[in-house]
Amino acid sequence: MSHLLAIAAGGAVGAVLRFSVSTGIYTILGRNFPYGTLAVNVIGCFLMGFLSILMLERFAVSVEWRAALLIGVLGAFTTFSTFSLETLDLVQHSEFLKASLNITLSIFLCLLATSLGIQLARQL
Repeated sequence: MSHLLAIAAGGAVGAVLRFSVSTGIYTILGRNFPYGTLAVNVIGCFLMGFLSILMLERFAVSVEWRAALLIGVLGAFTTFSTFSLETLDLVQHSEFLKASLNITLSIFLCLLATSLGIQLARQL
């Protein structure tokens, strides 16, 4: 039961962080491309790689804290469903170049960010 409460609490924090970060990005860069979703996914992937290594290989972190941060906060912070919806919206509006760019950047940058997070955590 404590795992579920930790995930729920982390999810609430992650959802608010996602909204705040993506809204801030859209305020700066505009809404003509899904910059906010791309940013939270890349940041979330970096943090997933970084924190998973720190919590599993470097420090003795309780199962509840790992669940709260990795599943709850980062699960709610990253937005694959929003990525899918925004990409399909670009396709439906015949913005094929933007849709392709969003798919390519999301996959490449998120994998790169996760890898960088893992490497950085292992160097600590």
